[in-house]
Amino acid sequence: MELGIYTFVETTPDPVTGARLSPEQRIRDLLEEIELADQVGLDVFGIGEHHRPEYVSSAPAVILAAAAARTRRIRLTSAVTVLSSDDPVRVFQQFATLDLISGGRAEIMVGRGSFIESFPLFGCDLNDYDALFAEKLDLLLRLRESEHVTWEGRFRPPLTGQGVYPRPVQQKIPIWVAVGGTQYSAARAGALGLPMALAIIGGLPERFRPLAELHRKAAVMNGHEPPALSINSHGFIADRSQDAADLAFPAFKAVMDQLGRERGWPPMTRAQFEASRSLRGADFVGSPQEVAEKILYQHELFGHQRFLLQLTVGSLPHDKVLRAIELFGTQVAPVVRKAVARKQGRA
Repeated sequence: MELGIYTFVETTPDPVTGARLSPEQRIRDLLEEIELADQVGLDVFGIGEHHRPEYVSSAPAVILAAAAARTRRIRLTSAVTVLSSDDPVRVFQQFATLDLISGGRAEIMVGRGSFIESFPLFGCDLNDYDALFAEKLDLLLRLRESEHVTWEGRFRPPLTGQGVYPRPVQQKIPIWVAVGGTQYSAARAGALGLPMALAIIGGLPERFRPLAELHRKAAVMNGHEPPALSINSHGFIADRSQDAADLAFPAFKAVMDQLGRERGWPPMTRAQFEASRSLRGADFVGSPQEVAEKILYQHELFGHQRFLLQLTVGSLPHDKVLRAIELFGTQVAPVVRKAVARKQGRA
């Protein structure tokens, strides 16, 4: 199983002190975090695209290119690229360039976007929310297949055989589809034979199992091998379970309460947080042993090939984040990989 981290590169106020890092310092810290993730043997690091004042991640490919120059092995991906409001030609060119810089380690995770700030910013109509994504995904896949593409759609000028450059190191840059919980999105990813990243950030994860099954069935029905599945979730790791919870809760609460004010959710309580970090809950907050146990518990549910953890849900002290990354790579990952390999008869 591949294990990794993703982030939205937050600059939210520290929930205890109220201090806010400058964007420059946050990027500097982030590059150190990615470098450490590579050193401790994690497989993937992702940057989520956002266009809000509390995040410094409107250009994931640029950040990942900087990280590529400081890392050797870890795969570098968006998490996600809001394809609906972007130009597939530019997305392909940016990630092909990242692939060249990184020596073939680039991936693209595309999604429709759970935040909508990019739509008016780039002149896209929210009434075309799904049509934009479907059309642009079609073009992105065509660009991955061919250097010269003839294509016509509703939302951008046609291509009449122009070449799109540069071409990447990899024959095909992996393109994952991020899904938040809709059956149609899971079925579409499967029908296209594309790997799916399933975001589980609340509720009981077992309720998402039908989406994983639908993804696989749609792939097989359309003549594809079952594609890979990633589970993407919130969490935090510390040497002691209580320390992880006490440190993470104020940051989690600040972020979730802000979203709640925008979307009509009630404030998060400590009891809800504690329930979410139990074995059957959605969040991976605890000691290395607890986090490893929970990843393996969900592997029994989903049989997934990748797990990505959003370690910084809200601003957390940089030294504590570095320690969490170290624990993830040196204590959680070996246990999970060994157990999964044993289960699959490879060890």
